[in-house]
Amino acid sequence: MSNKRPPLFYKGRSLGIVILTVAQLFIGVIHFLFGLLLLASEAPIMQATVSYDVYTLVFAVLVIVFAGYIWQGKSAGWIGTIAVLLFVIAADSLVVLNLPSIPGLPKFAAPTEIIYGLVVVLYLLQSGIRKKYLG
Repeated sequence: MSNKRPPLFYKGRSLGIVILTVAQLFIGVIHFLFGLLLLASEAPIMQATVSYDVYTLVFAVLVIVFAGYIWQGKSAGWIGTIAVLLFVIAADSLVVLNLPSIPGLPKFAAPTEIIYGLVVVLYLLQSGIRKKYLG
């Protein structure tokens, strides 16, 4: 007799995909609002640069779009999410190592973003999840 419990589902999606989608949408919306605030503000907030402001907005839009694709079960969501998070992990790693990266990228947020990115990438690379999105 197996003690393995069946995965929880919501609207035909595993609980992991539901949590991932909600988290990505939350992160996307927060970054979008923050990016707009940075662009609209004349006073430098956290010594941000225009390149960081644009990076934040582009990141936000990509995260929101790919979260929607993840929810729909499309491979573009899986590929896009992995690609965006690998880029963020690389950019934040450069900041942590005091190497050139995106000007204005805050060092205080980098460790959290690296850990979150790694957790999501490792989740998406699980064979069952990968097969679902890539066939």
